[in-house]
Amino acid sequence: MVVAKVGDQIAKVQCKECGAYHRYRSGDKVAGKSKSPAAARVARAPRAPVERFEKPAVAADLTRAVRKYSALERFAVGDRIDHEVFGQGVVEPSPEPGKVIVFFAVGRKVLVQAKAPSEAANRLERPKPFDHSNAAGGKRVGES
Repeated sequence: MVVAKVGDQIAKVQCKECGAYHRYRSGDKVAGKSKSPAAARVARAPRAPVERFEKPAVAADLTRAVRKYSALERFAVGDRIDHEVFGQGVVEPSPEPGKVIVFFAVGRKVLVQAKAPSEAANRLERPKPFDHSNAAGGKRVGES
């Protein structure tokens, strides 16, 4: 049953099967079938497979053994590492200190690594405790 029209075009109908209101579809497409048969469609040329990830920026150094990943170790460019979650990967150059970019089969990941000795030397140190037994003013422990 026609419920609404826009000009001469039928816009909304009431379904005889479920009683609900639906947008009207012309009779060109019946039950999801189009007028043109499948044989009349133009065959496409097969596409080349798309590579999911690009190649690593650095070749793996095969002279070195695969090392297990640990955030407490330092890695050099070209090292092969074995990560517990991501599997084996190749270390690539990283612009940030304390971080390393690794190319895995699932993609590139940024991982942390131990800081270089020069970076560790620049850390702040905890101040020495004061001797509070002197009421006139505190001196550092060990000073006279």
